[in-house]
Amino acid sequence: MIQKPVITAAEAAAKVRDGDVLMVGGFMACGSPHTIIEALVERGARDMTLVCNDTATHDLKSGKVNGVGRMVQKRQFKKIIASHIGLNQETQRQMNAGETEVALVPQGTLAERVRAGGVGLGGVLTPTGLGTEVEEGKQVITVGDRRFLLELPLKGDVAVIKAKKADRAGNLVYAATAQNFNPLMAMAASTVIAEAEEIVEVGEIDPNAVHTASIFVDFLVKSERLEG
Repeated sequence: MIQKPVITAAEAAAKVRDGDVLMVGGFMACGSPHTIIEALVERGARDMTLVCNDTATHDLKSGKVNGVGRMVQKRQFKKIIASHIGLNQETQRQMNAGETEVALVPQGTLAERVRAGGVGLGGVLTPTGLGTEVEEGKQVITVGDRRFLLELPLKGDVAVIKAKKADRAGNLVYAATAQNFNPLMAMAASTVIAEAEEIVEVGEIDPNAVHTASIFVDFLVKSERLEG
């Protein structure tokens, strides 16, 4: 089995270019690749489109910020596609000031759009958002006697995801709720970089425990933060 290159966080960040569509795994920074995120902040790539469940947290009064919120703080995104920005006051400020385009997508719809991008579907049909602002500008399709919105697939240039354990072939195991957007994004980007808390030899992971197969992973990064 081909072993995947183990690279530094800085080398991973260098693979993200200005203007890329960047997918970042995690849910309120839980299960996010924090080591790679810090390197991306240092790298300073700009004008990117972020696809993420949320933009983590940023309290303007206290100055506390975490996860991908660090990149929002540095104005690295021209557009954010997310389901929740309620705990990031800086994202809200940038959206209201017209500094950053923010597209809010219902959480289940966001997950399905990423999944559709990964498995090659032309889109998904969902009733979620009918009769609301979510419907604006979208095609409505009637199936039988029911109306659905056509939601288009989402794909990334680069996905940075977080695993609890990886083997050197790139097979990944996630911890608990880190199974949220990480497995979907692993299938939906041209280049996938997995940050793992532990990297073991091939054969040390029970095949039945693998959540993401090695074929989806291009590079591995050893995590400097022990979080699932």
